[in-house]
Amino acid sequence: MVPHLITALTGPINELEQRVLDSMPAIERWFRLEWMEHTPPFYTAVDVRNAGFKLAPVDTNFFPGGWNNLTSAMLPLAVQAAQAAIEKICPEARNLLIVPENNSRSTFYLMNLAQLRRIFNMAGLNVRIGSISPDIKKSTTIELPDGESITLEPVVRTKGRLGLKDFDPCTILLNNDLRAGVPGILEDLHEQYLLPPLHASWTTRRKSTHFRCYEEVAKRFGKLIGVDHWLITPMFEKYGVADLRTPEGLAALASRIDGMLTKVKKKYKEYGIKEKPFLVIKADNRTSGNTILSVRDTKDLEAKLRKMGAGVEDAPDPLELILQEGVLTNERVNDAVAEPVVYLMDRYVVGGFYRMHAERGVDENLSAPGSSYVPLAFAESTHLPQPGVRPGASAPNRFYMYGVIGRLAMLAASYELEATDPDAERYD
Repeated sequence: MVPHLITALTGPINELEQRVLDSMPAIERWFRLEWMEHTPPFYTAVDVRNAGFKLAPVDTNFFPGGWNNLTSAMLPLAVQAAQAAIEKICPEARNLLIVPENNSRSTFYLMNLAQLRRIFNMAGLNVRIGSISPDIKKSTTIELPDGESITLEPVVRTKGRLGLKDFDPCTILLNNDLRAGVPGILEDLHEQYLLPPLHASWTTRRKSTHFRCYEEVAKRFGKLIGVDHWLITPMFEKYGVADLRTPEGLAALASRIDGMLTKVKKKYKEYGIKEKPFLVIKADNRTSGNTILSVRDTKDLEAKLRKMGAGVEDAPDPLELILQEGVLTNERVNDAVAEPVVYLMDRYVVGGFYRMHAERGVDENLSAPGSSYVPLAFAESTHLPQPGVRPGASAPNRFYMYGVIGRLAMLAASYELEATDPDAERYD
């Protein structure tokens, strides 16, 4: 169930596409067997980067908020995936409660909620939106630019269940990553399914755990199709706690960056890549903020930190950091730098879009103020992957690859949730 899309593409791609297409039957069988053993996250969004010489995920979101970017042509697939997911979890489900972000009155985000409501309505559920924000004390209706409206209602906790005044749901869908902490109202629910689970939230989640799981998945996948897993994996290191308020802390970070850049340069040399490598420094836990810094040379590190208001004298409190190999993007939409974002529900790819930014470079984070979005349009149903077509010449083939990378990240997410489940039985 991988959509094949028709958005025009530019930028090179290597023989990886050919290897993936030649291995398609083995790949699909491998995924089927994996999903017999592992439970996918309820929904996921994966940011993918195509550097031409490698194709890799750089971020995986368990609480995606851009569903309004999916076109109406994508809705049937999303509805089918929603039905499959709900049938596995609560076959007799009648009512679904969506819990949104607190205090978000962004029109873009509210339209995302309206799209989620539409998907689950079409899947056969009664859907309402219940806010856990203390600011929502009564039913509040908000008009949207497209003529729709959504109503936010205050949640009610009674007898170990979460619902609304006259609405008792079987399933509660979180569209709130709880980075400010898990409120007690969501804990110890009785016979209700909370999706994703609380341990998927940024209160406990670490990016380094996800990418460790992804590396494990990518190594096995690379062996399956006979490619170096580096071609689909960003190198990373869990840095731990960094104190950038002291020269010693800054020097320690610079040393680790130098060491990792050396490893990336070695792979570039192995593949004859002429680009200059870079690293991306991120907070390992988004409760510490979402600062992302690209570094090509440690000589620029202190200047870049100062520019961001994080120099030695005025640095933030110690942060948990992850160092990640930077992946260039060779994709363009109307000359703007772009990256595909793949949306998944249950174990299915249901669509996606290009995130683009006219003022950002090929090595910069595009998820920033000023970004815009171009939906990835479905091709006609007759446009299936075309194994005989020259690599890079077929949009369906390119988007099949994006779907494979998205599913690898989703599989890694299922490994991650299993590893961090506080209620799981473990055997040493």
